[in-house]
Amino acid sequence: MRRRPRIPPSPLPQREGVDPVRIRLPRDGGWATVREHLVERLAAGAGVIDGMFGDGLIVGADGRPVAPDAAYEPGMFVWFHRELPDEEPVPFALDVVYRDEHIVVADKPHFLATTPRGGHVAETALARLRRELGLPAIGAAHRLDRLTAGLVLFTVRPEERGAYQTLFRDRLVRKEYEAVAPYDTGLALPRTVTSRIVKERGVLAAREVAGEANAVTEVELTGHRDGLGRYRLLPRTGQTHQLRVHMNALGVPILGDPLYPVVTGPVPAGDFRRPLQLLARVLEFTDPVTGRAHRFVSGRALRAWSSYDDWAREA
Repeated sequence: MRRRPRIPPSPLPQREGVDPVRIRLPRDGGWATVREHLVERLAAGAGVIDGMFGDGLIVGADGRPVAPDAAYEPGMFVWFHRELPDEEPVPFALDVVYRDEHIVVADKPHFLATTPRGGHVAETALARLRRELGLPAIGAAHRLDRLTAGLVLFTVRPEERGAYQTLFRDRLVRKEYEAVAPYDTGLALPRTVTSRIVKERGVLAAREVAGEANAVTEVELTGHRDGLGRYRLLPRTGQTHQLRVHMNALGVPILGDPLYPVVTGPVPAGDFRRPLQLLARVLEFTDPVTGRAHRFVSGRALRAWSSYDDWAREA
């Protein structure tokens, strides 16, 4: 059994709360130089890669710039900072509802990604918390969709992150969501929705397919008025877009959803109107490090329920 390589500490500091990119050169390959491999591996193009080498931006474990003609060494690590995209600031507060020496629980607004991905890098909950709390080692124990608001658990110490991630993997966290969607008098609730959901890489929307179930959600109606329903959603699994897919399958798609039932055009940057009416309301678990029982409740409200006219006028 091959031992996993020891990963050296990053020689580069974070930038705007974002870690540098770390690349390990593969054990197998016919590249003569580090440059050849990076040009083939990265989508930036040879001109950009050559510019980074010329500016000394690609470094080795000792923090020194790697020369463009440096020989390829299998297993070698190199680091560099990606050029941060020009991001539209998300104009909503990221509230910290709890903090101790092990965890931080944040109440995330709609439109803010949890962790850097794609065009959302510095404008993410993780990067914001690192900057605002002065905790460069903080990491996410799980993620919420960018369009979903509510509670997210972050870990303070990297060596403890696995213990908290295991809680989610082993379904030891009780998660309760709230949603606003159309009210259907013919929909019998409460009920448990069970199906098989697949999410293909490069395809925006997930879909239900035949086969063994991998997604289970309990759906309850907690109130209704003026054609709208307020729903409590209790996921027993964690498939991508699970709650959105299941609500759509019931014929009551969540208000403000740009993917279900129909994929609409991309929303322009800076358009924060009509947020998806889905909120991660409750997180409840026993702390695997301290043994303390935790129950956290989001302080946010879904505007389509509290003031539908104001939410609708945002279009």
